[in-house]
Amino acid sequence: MPETISIETFFKRKNEVLLLDVRTPAEYAQGHIPGAVSFPLFSNEERAEVGTLYKQQSPQAAMERGLELVGPKMAGFVRRARELAAGRELVVHCWRGGKRSGSMAWLLSMAGMQVSAIEGGYKAYRRYVLEQLEHPRWKFFILSGKTGSGKTDVLHELRKQGAQVVDLEGLACHRGSAFGALGQEPQPTTEHFANLLYDALSKTDPQQPVWLENESRSIGRVFLPEGFWKAMLRSPKFTIEIPLERRIQRLLRDYAGFPPEELKAAFQKIAKRLGGLHLRQALEAIDSGNPATAAALALRYYDKAYGKGKLPEGIQKGPESVLTFGTDSEAEIAAALLQKALLSGLQSAN
Repeated sequence: MPETISIETFFKRKNEVLLLDVRTPAEYAQGHIPGAVSFPLFSNEERAEVGTLYKQQSPQAAMERGLELVGPKMAGFVRRARELAAGRELVVHCWRGGKRSGSMAWLLSMAGMQVSAIEGGYKAYRRYVLEQLEHPRWKFFILSGKTGSGKTDVLHELRKQGAQVVDLEGLACHRGSAFGALGQEPQPTTEHFANLLYDALSKTDPQQPVWLENESRSIGRVFLPEGFWKAMLRSPKFTIEIPLERRIQRLLRDYAGFPPEELKAAFQKIAKRLGGLHLRQALEAIDSGNPATAAALALRYYDKAYGKGKLPEGIQKGPESVLTFGTDSEAEIAAALLQKALLSGLQSAN
């Protein structure tokens, strides 16, 4: 029989093996181990059929129907796995490390491939990831600033200048505001976002700080793991202040090219707090080809809301450094942030 490996062993070897996820396409879409190839034993409909037989008739009836469904596919599984593996060792997993992964591991090993299965399957992986994110071992630096300050661009510049960075909004496919979905790919599920987040963090050195952009717990429709978010709140924060005109110009650069109807729909999302008069002014500005006025009205709303979120009970906010700039040059701001962190004794020199 093929061997089973723990999730910890898999993490140590993940760059050397090819991971096959034998769950259904729907399970894979809900959340999967980053880098895993979808290799379903059953289709969504087949899995539902077998599951119904198991509950309503018997495990034996479900097993027999499963064999009927899988039998004609076996040769195709072997051919595809051999092509994908290209000589590498295979690791397979299902939901709990049970019959589906065991069956696939047996088949591929009988075909002469080196294969193992993850003990506990995807469930064990999720348990491990959530434990790591609820009690993060990393040290975080939080980049903060009002809407239009260019925080994401500064974050990327920090990476260019040698800092460790995780782009939360990039992982979430959302910029974190009512306008945040414009031009973005569909968001992952909250479940898969956590998988992507742990994968990104696992590639960093826990002995060095990781820079993150300041976020509320939700980014669009996805949510940060609670323990991770609380760790962000307790972390040192670096707030950048940029002239208003520069912020307006950045919003124009980032959003003015989108269709007017999409911009107006985004303004409708903040209609209640923006107020009827300001909403009408913003919509009229878009219709009349005056996006700068609309951008200024959006900033009026976001500036009022900035910094007013309540801290969870028992959380003490981390220290804050405020840096004021007359420029929005990402390179200059990133260099100043790194220097400030160094002078504050928070970051060691490389």
